[in-house]
Amino acid sequence: MENLKTKHIGELVAEDYRMATVFQKYGIDFCCGGGITIEAACKKKNISAEELFASLEAATKEKSTQTIDYQSWPLDLLADYIEKKHHRYIVETTPAIQQYLDKLCKVHGHHNPELLEIKEQFNASAGELAVHMKKEELILFPYIRKMVAAKNNHKEIGQAGFGTIENPIYMMMQEHEVEGDRFKKMSELSDSYTPPSHACNTYKVAYLLLKEFEEDLHLHIHLENNILFPKAIELEKEPT
Repeated sequence: MENLKTKHIGELVAEDYRMATVFQKYGIDFCCGGGITIEAACKKKNISAEELFASLEAATKEKSTQTIDYQSWPLDLLADYIEKKHHRYIVETTPAIQQYLDKLCKVHGHHNPELLEIKEQFNASAGELAVHMKKEELILFPYIRKMVAAKNNHKEIGQAGFGTIENPIYMMMQEHEVEGDRFKKMSELSDSYTPPSHACNTYKVAYLLLKEFEEDLHLHIHLENNILFPKAIELEKEPT
């Protein structure tokens, strides 16, 4: 229990991803907003800390074959995984969601004006994420791979053009927060992606895809904010 009380939410999820399901259930942000304690999050959400502690302890006792120990992965492998799984997911899924939202807005937008704002928010996010991912793929991730290789070969890597790695990492985390806020807004507008009673199949599929997209983005941001980035900062400070 003491371990749960003193650590930040992001640290806890990094240690055991099964806790993420509990935080999602209570509407607590573990990726962009993971830098606070459970007690602070409970106070903010006006929920019982003891109830949440009990749920977290129960979750960690459950056996799961799907829990992946990302903490033990080498940083270059983790960067590859994020790029090939989560970046690729965004690239491949975004056009389909945009097509569904276009159709929904044309057919239902006059009766459900929230669809127009959801479409606007998603399109803005899609554009920003495309640029964001390119910065990671062309600048930050290659430098992390270089740091790992230099460390493994006991070589100096030299000064990067951006100075310390904390500079691009800070920028990426700020951008994560913006996208996290956008998806919170979309979730609020859609009643947590709950289709209305009159919803057609297109409506239902669009909301399902948006929900899956947000869940994947939460894991994506968690892996970067709470595991890859802190460890990259530590690695840069280590002597070669």
